[in-house]
Amino acid sequence: MKITIFGVGLIGGSLALCFKGKPGITVVGHSIFPEEVQKYIDRHVVDIATTSMEEAASDADFIFLCVPVGKLASYLQQLSQMTLKEGCIITDVGSTKASIAACAKQTDLQNVTFIGGHPMAGSERSGVEAASSILFENAYYVLTPEENVSEEAYTRLADLLQHTRAQIVRVDPKQHDDIVGAISHLPHLIAVALVNQVRQYNENNTLYQSLAAGGFRDITRIANSDPYIWRDILLNNKDVLLKLLQDWNGQVESFIDILKREDGEGIVQEFSQAGAFRSQLPERRKGMITSLYDVYINVPDTPGIIGRIATELGNHELNLSNLQIIESREDVPGVLRLSFRNEKDWDRAQQLLPTLGFTAYV
Repeated sequence: MKITIFGVGLIGGSLALCFKGKPGITVVGHSIFPEEVQKYIDRHVVDIATTSMEEAASDADFIFLCVPVGKLASYLQQLSQMTLKEGCIITDVGSTKASIAACAKQTDLQNVTFIGGHPMAGSERSGVEAASSILFENAYYVLTPEENVSEEAYTRLADLLQHTRAQIVRVDPKQHDDIVGAISHLPHLIAVALVNQVRQYNENNTLYQSLAAGGFRDITRIANSDPYIWRDILLNNKDVLLKLLQDWNGQVESFIDILKREDGEGIVQEFSQAGAFRSQLPERRKGMITSLYDVYINVPDTPGIIGRIATELGNHELNLSNLQIIESREDVPGVLRLSFRNEKDWDRAQQLLPTLGFTAYV
């Protein structure tokens, strides 16, 4: 079986690592940049790498398009001009599905099948350097086949994706975009708008930036996302987002009314309803927005204390991804933030820190 991956970055590289080394599978990676191709080989992410699109696609059983959403149509069009293996399945990993489904319908893909896909997992790091064979474990992997897709083709792709250890979910493309628009795209827009609002205030008073170092920085971290990737995502899901933004404006107007009327009970009700719903959300399932693996502790201002903590974590083979002293601690339960790359180290740190005399908050 030949699996071809166009765009061997975080997602494409992680898929490659899930498939590579499995019996009977050859993984081919493609990039138009020779230096990227060499990187794929040097890092042992794929079996074969090439700058030739024709070579990569030739005789492939599965083709994964892991390129930015804005480039998917171009890749589909180029593939339609090639002679692909009969029965080949083409899929993508974009976070919008209706637009690429419509594009696939309009593209003359002969003797092959297109099935949209969206692995709902990611990382705050990017590029093939961040690829991991466990990126998709326990995450939802959404497949969005059109009605004309055969069950045999769908099953073949779903079976292959078992190597990712993700939970496969079958969803209509339009329904996917409605849901993901609400739980991912809209929050990103709101975070960007909120940060830009504070940025404007900060132009006249730099205390805004200084005092925003704690909780504000945490709750708006998704505003620090790749602007070009999000340009493509938002434009591809424009119609859904325009409706969501209208609904959001309704929520804002509701709060304006509550505050004007000084309706304390209304505020309590809004917070209570939100808290009740949020408490039902699964805490540890991988989703669209990258999970935080942060532990907060209070430490005294004494020489060597931070070095001691870092040393103890290292002695127990716990890998810190970041360490930050927080000056503005409103809504943040500690003076020192310890960040970990994975849930396993995060859990172990919570067990270790109390033995060192620190109360750990998450």
